[in-house]
Amino acid sequence: MKLHELAPAAGSKKDVKRIGRGPASGQGKTAGKGHKGQKARAGRGMRPGFEGGQMPLQRRLPKRGFNNIFAKEIATVNVSALNAFEDGATVDVEALVNAGLVKKALDGVKVLGNGEISKKLTVKANAFSDAAKQKIEAVGGKAEVI
Repeated sequence: MKLHELAPAAGSKKDVKRIGRGPASGQGKTAGKGHKGQKARAGRGMRPGFEGGQMPLQRRLPKRGFNNIFAKEIATVNVSALNAFEDGATVDVEALVNAGLVKKALDGVKVLGNGEISKKLTVKANAFSDAAKQKIEAVGGKAEVI
């Protein structure tokens, strides 16, 4: 194959519709825009959601709530999930991510008290619920806030 033999795939290239080129073209005179009206005018741009002057839907509906841009997104782990670690291990955020118990650390990790723990672990996290702290310490482990 040579450079001058290159051609696009059959049917992949389409001719541009040439409007306003006389009555015989089928797209002459009004150029497919019909007669008069807002949609026939040059530069007719209607913003998304414009309803012809009627009060648009996004303004008719009531506003509700707000989005706090300062909110911290905290990843959570239940105490029962910590049984995946070996007895006497130190569990920190990196260990939780590597074990697949937390997808991402986000703005911190909080350990919640759902379930039971049977292994003595040193758990290092950004926050603990009271129940989680009690359960970890009840089996002889440590709950350290980082």
